[in-house]
Amino acid sequence: MILYLDPFSGASGDMFLGLLVDLGVDPEQIEAQLRCLPVDGWSLAWQREKRRGIEGCRALVAVDEEHQHRSWRDIDTMLAEASLVAPVRELARRILSRLAVAEGKVHGVPTEEVHFHEVGALDSIVDIVGVAAGLVALNAERIICGALPFATGMVLSAHGRYPLPAPATLELLRGWPQRPDASDSELLTPTGAAIIAEVASFGSFPSMTLEQIGYGVGSRDTTDRPNLLRGCLGRVGSTEGRDKVAVIETHLDDSTPELLGYLSERLFAAGALDVGYSPLQMKKNRPGTRLTVVSRPAEQEQLARLILRESSAIGVRFSESERLKLRREAGVVTTEFGEAVVKLIFEGEELLRVTPEYESCRTLAVATERPLAEIYRLVEQAAAEKYKKGQGARH
Repeated sequence: MILYLDPFSGASGDMFLGLLVDLGVDPEQIEAQLRCLPVDGWSLAWQREKRRGIEGCRALVAVDEEHQHRSWRDIDTMLAEASLVAPVRELARRILSRLAVAEGKVHGVPTEEVHFHEVGALDSIVDIVGVAAGLVALNAERIICGALPFATGMVLSAHGRYPLPAPATLELLRGWPQRPDASDSELLTPTGAAIIAEVASFGSFPSMTLEQIGYGVGSRDTTDRPNLLRGCLGRVGSTEGRDKVAVIETHLDDSTPELLGYLSERLFAAGALDVGYSPLQMKKNRPGTRLTVVSRPAEQEQLARLILRESSAIGVRFSESERLKLRREAGVVTTEFGEAVVKLIFEGEELLRVTPEYESCRTLAVATERPLAEIYRLVEQAAAEKYKKGQGARH
């Protein structure tokens, strides 16, 4: 399944929320995760609204608190300790981390010392965690976003009047194609930019069989265009399960295991689909290491430059491969020690197997002080019972 984002009127956190529900995500799945947050004083409602005659879903987030400033460290700790399912928790943390890095660079402070203002308010936290829950529920294999509209003018922020696009928004979207826009309103918010930067790659409308179209309604009713975020959900038809990937390779003969481990971590954090090392014999009988990185084509350039910065390589090789893959979905099973996330592996509509998610099992093992192998066995037993006849495969 592919999700194409058409941000003809920009994007914000609440527009993303409305879009996900309009595409078919059950609002209860979003709200159930939000209720796991250790904060109250918020409410979330959904209603159908029109913008310039086009109807979509609007997410209305209401909060009791005034602009309470929270640090990135406080928010990240809150999410890390919340009882969110692992995929939702980690995606929300990654989005907020992107915001912290951008804000820190704009204001010249270390990331851990960043204090958010608007984005640290409760409504923005609800937006980001809700979007993370909705995206996990939607389970699109790939998200593509079109060129973003960059408006000009000024916007009022916690620091006073700022130019558009807001400095944090610009920082978040370094390297993204943009198109000038005559609007003097803030079309793209920092929250919207952080979500796009974390989950999407740039591209034109893909070749796919269109199955669902949704609209997330923005709060303003603008006169120059419908204030909507449009999303198109589809499958790749007869080539379902196939896509194109970039393969990046280089040979290294003078790197320590510590440096290679760090490089692997950096590559995965930057969006690599897979990173592998293999031994080889190089010139002058030197033992060396082949680094192979698999990535989405749109991300190969930035990953290659990361390799050149973080390793002893002075060159890399590119190639393109076609990939045949099985469809994956996330599921949740309950054990005597708590819930755990599992991966559901499908061929077409047939459920082939269910495998425990390592990070989720690791979290449960640490929390209960039980051996990881025991947690794996319990999760596998719970999964076998829940999915033995395919029931719950969509839950």
